[in-house]
Amino acid sequence: MDILVIGGGGREHAIVWALKKSPKAGKIYCAPGNAGIGQLAECVPIPVSEFDALTELAESKKVGLVVVGPDDPLADGIVDAFEAKGIPVFGPRKNAAEIEGSKIFMKDLLHKYHIPTATYRKFYTYEEAHTYLKEQPIPVVIKADGLAAGKGVTVAYSMEEAEKALSDIMVAKVFGEAGAQVVIEEFLAGQEMSILSFVDGETVRPMAAAQDHKPVFDGDKGPNTGGMGTYSPLPHIADSIIEEAIETIIKPTAKAMVAEGRPFRGVLFAGLMISPDGKPKTIEFNARFGDPETQVVLPRLKSDLLDIFLAAVNGTLDQVEIEWKDEAAVCVVLASGGYPGAYAKGIPIHGLDQADEAIVFHAGTGINEQGEWITNGGRVLGVVGLGRDIAAARDKAYEQAARITFEGKHNRTDIAAKALL
Repeated sequence: MDILVIGGGGREHAIVWALKKSPKAGKIYCAPGNAGIGQLAECVPIPVSEFDALTELAESKKVGLVVVGPDDPLADGIVDAFEAKGIPVFGPRKNAAEIEGSKIFMKDLLHKYHIPTATYRKFYTYEEAHTYLKEQPIPVVIKADGLAAGKGVTVAYSMEEAEKALSDIMVAKVFGEAGAQVVIEEFLAGQEMSILSFVDGETVRPMAAAQDHKPVFDGDKGPNTGGMGTYSPLPHIADSIIEEAIETIIKPTAKAMVAEGRPFRGVLFAGLMISPDGKPKTIEFNARFGDPETQVVLPRLKSDLLDIFLAAVNGTLDQVEIEWKDEAAVCVVLASGGYPGAYAKGIPIHGLDQADEAIVFHAGTGINEQGEWITNGGRVLGVVGLGRDIAAARDKAYEQAARITFEGKHNRTDIAAKALL
């Protein structure tokens, strides 16, 4: 069947790459896509926010399935728009995507159903939030309620930093209406872990666990980004802890969403913290594939991704067993100089053809009039190394990443180092 993937980043490149391997997949379209995705699919320059044009595209191409990548269109109801036209679509409806679209909704849901998470308070005015903040121990976590491209969360290690973050969100409105309300919550120490799951109502099929690296610099220093690299599996986190997270957090959350009349269908992404005593707690939920977690999870998938998507859409996910490869995957993100702040675009990229022993997913690339690869985003490329274990996969990723150059190129040098201690 022909397929339409919506989005244009590294995550969507990984999804298209995985779908392309299915013998059941026909032509793949991607809207808007990027230059790298264009090597595998036909890119159609329609923004992810233009639902009418996207549904018209799906109808005109007679696609058998639509897969939605990014968070904003999910929160705005893109799945509902496709369903209204009778077009099969993989992703949560608007009322289920609120688990990511509103931090307040998510925290209240977890509190109501006694699902482990950090203690928190929600605020609708700056004055009340500021008064409460002054009484909190440091470090403290401040979150804009709405979607902010993965950058609406500040872990503040001083009161000055906390006050600035709160003022930026609620007074300066750096995230617009996403910061009209905030959540202030306790800081959780420990190991972070991401578990993505295919979900259809109360049926949960977990994927291989992964770990992201959000801060821009080595040693988890500097401002948060959309993610500077990932790896999977997590050899330093016991299988029993991963299983506990699935049984005490992910499955109860799927069940709670059904109970609330918001059954979740799609990928439910749990961002978790493993405390020093080995207990998992919820940091966040996302309503879609993570980026760049997808870039290490899908290369480890042995089963046919299209079969899984169709089972979820058709309500038969409970009949599907999903298999994973033993080999490890490490993704190193190559970013533009200055990211996550201001950065230049249009800089020529060299050496892409030299990194032929890695899987290279394009996040922000283009092709200029001379036919050269150029930068076109903050996160430019995700270089994925595969190996028998994390050490081998990590060596491969960095060796291949070093072959790719562009002016201002920046990457962390400690991706997956925690797994090797």
